[in-house]
Amino acid sequence: MSDGTGVSGEKGAKSEQLVGIVLVSHSAAVAASVADLARALVGGGATVPVAAAGGTESGEFGTSAELITAAARSVDRGAGVAVLTDLGSAVLTVKALLAEGDELPDGTRLLDAPFVEGAVAAVVTASTGAGLAAVEAAAAEAYTYRKV
Repeated sequence: MSDGTGVSGEKGAKSEQLVGIVLVSHSAAVAASVADLARALVGGGATVPVAAAGGTESGEFGTSAELITAAARSVDRGAGVAVLTDLGSAVLTVKALLAEGDELPDGTRLLDAPFVEGAVAAVVTASTGAGLAAVEAAAAEAYTYRKV
């Protein structure tokens, strides 16, 4: 469950070594809902630190560098932070933050993955204790999920 900051609770010492996940959407409701869905589908794995960074500080649709930075810092446990985005300016904002070099925690990576399926794959994989490279690969693999 969320502690009100958008970050899921933790269980035991193992969670300290998990990759953190940040979900960036133009909509706070979309980011929070995708985070809830991904957490719900983990099953019995460790509780992954997940933060939703949706919308702007004033609650409008858009993208906020400040919300993204705060979310990334809140989920950083030293194993890396995986960031998934929904659309255009969300991607550009994260790329700009990464280029600045000092806004996001070391080991923060923007993942090239579909937002919903990639988020689920990333959270499920991170819950196994997998490293950032494995989380990234699982999220990217979600592009190949067939629906028909």
